[in-house]
Amino acid sequence: MGEMKAIVNFGNVPVGSRIIMDRLNTSARLMIVSDLDHTMVDHHDSENLSLLRFNALWEANYRHDSLLVFSTGRSPTLYKQLRKEKPMLTPDITIMSVGTEITYGNSMVPDDGWVEYLNQKWDKDIVREETSKFPEELTLQAETEQRAHKVSFYVKKDKAQAVTKALSEALEKRGLDVKIIYSGGIDLDILPQGAGKGQALAYLLKKFRTEGKLPVNTLVCGDSGNDAELFSIPEVHGVMVKNAQEELLQWHAENARDNPKIIHAKERCAAGIIEAIGYFHLGPNLSPRDVGDFLECKLENVNPGHEVVKFYLFYERWRRAEVAHSEVYIASLKANSLPSGVFVHPSGLEQQLTDRISALGSHYGDKQGQQFRVWVDRVLASEISSDAWLVKFNKWELSGEERQSCVTTAILSLKGSSISDGFTWVHVHQTWLERSEGKDESAWIV
Repeated sequence: MGEMKAIVNFGNVPVGSRIIMDRLNTSARLMIVSDLDHTMVDHHDSENLSLLRFNALWEANYRHDSLLVFSTGRSPTLYKQLRKEKPMLTPDITIMSVGTEITYGNSMVPDDGWVEYLNQKWDKDIVREETSKFPEELTLQAETEQRAHKVSFYVKKDKAQAVTKALSEALEKRGLDVKIIYSGGIDLDILPQGAGKGQALAYLLKKFRTEGKLPVNTLVCGDSGNDAELFSIPEVHGVMVKNAQEELLQWHAENARDNPKIIHAKERCAAGIIEAIGYFHLGPNLSPRDVGDFLECKLENVNPGHEVVKFYLFYERWRRAEVAHSEVYIASLKANSLPSGVFVHPSGLEQQLTDRISALGSHYGDKQGQQFRVWVDRVLASEISSDAWLVKFNKWELSGEERQSCVTTAILSLKGSSISDGFTWVHVHQTWLERSEGKDESAWIV
C-alpha cells in the first residue's frame, strides 16, 4: 500500500478517535479488523454459534486492552440492520461503505480527518452529472446506499466494462480522481481514488503510530476480493476464512503466496478468526463457550470481564438444561455473592443477590429445546479500590424472535488475597436498553 497523499493533521485528533485512544493507556495488545458478511457473520449458521463463541472470547479476554474494528461494504443503514439481525458486538471503530466512512464507538462519531482526505479531487455532483449520461446502462441503487463519498448503481453485465472505461475517462477529464468498483456481476460503486478498506486501515494505523499507540499486533480477516486490500497492508497478520471466495484465494496465490503472516483457515467465519488468533499466538483463543465445566476451569487470564462472561454463559446453559440440575451450582453462585449484596431489576425491584440466585433454581430447563441465547457486550471494568472493580456492560437475551437488552452496572471485589482467587459479586443494577413490547418483566431473571 502506497503512502497516503493527503495532508491530514493527526495532531488534532477528532473527538471520536480521542475517546477510543484514551480508553487504552498503552498500545492495544491486539487489533482485529474484520469484514462482516461471511467473515465475522456466518449467514449459514442459523444458531450464530461461531459468532457467539467469538463474542465470549473477546469480552472475556480482549475488550479491556484491545481494539475491535468492523470493515464492511455495507452502508450505515444496512450495517445497523445487520446488528438487529445478528448477535454482534459493538466495535471500537467501524469502517463502512467500502472504506469511505470511518466512525468511532457506539455513537458512531465520524472521523473528520478521513472526510477531509477523501474530499480531494472528489465532487459527488460531477459524478452524478456524468453518470446521468448512461440512463440505459446504469440504475441508481437505493438512496441509503448513496453516501457522501460513494455513488452506487446497478449495471447491466454486458455493459459494465464499456461503461467503466467511459466513466473513468470522463471523470478524469473533469479533474476527479476516482475508483470504480464492479462486483457481483451487477453492482458498480464510484468512490474517491483514496477510498477503500485497505486505505482506511492504513489511515488508522498511521494515526495510532502518530499517537505512539500502534497496536502490538493487528489481525485482518476477510472472505472476498474487496478484502484483498486489507491483506496488502505491511506487517499485519491475515486470515482468509475457510469459506473465502475464489477471487480472494486467487489474489493470495498471485500476490502473497509466500507471506507466512497470511493463512487460509480450516474453520468458517468467526471460528476461522479464533483459529488464527491461536495460529499466530496473538493471545488466548479458548472461548468460554468451549469450556465444559466452569467449576473445574482454571484460567490464565482472570479478570472482571471473564467473570461476567462466565456467569451469563452459565445462566444460559442452566435455562437450556445444558448443565446438570445440581444444587452445587446454585450453592457456588451464592458463595460468590456478598450475603448483603443487592440486585436491582430493570423494573426497579430490589432483592438480595442471594435471593435472586435462589429464584434462578426454579427456572432450570425452562428454555430447553428453544432458541435461547445470552451474550454480553462492551464489558469494561474500572478499578475503584485496591480490591474492587466497577464493571459496566450490556447484557442481551434472545428468546425466539424477541431480543431484550439492559445496561448493567456491577461491583465485583476480590474473593481472596489475589485476583487468581476469583471475584465476589457485591452489587448489580440493571436498566432497560431495548425490550420487546408487552414482554413480561418477570421473565427477566438476572
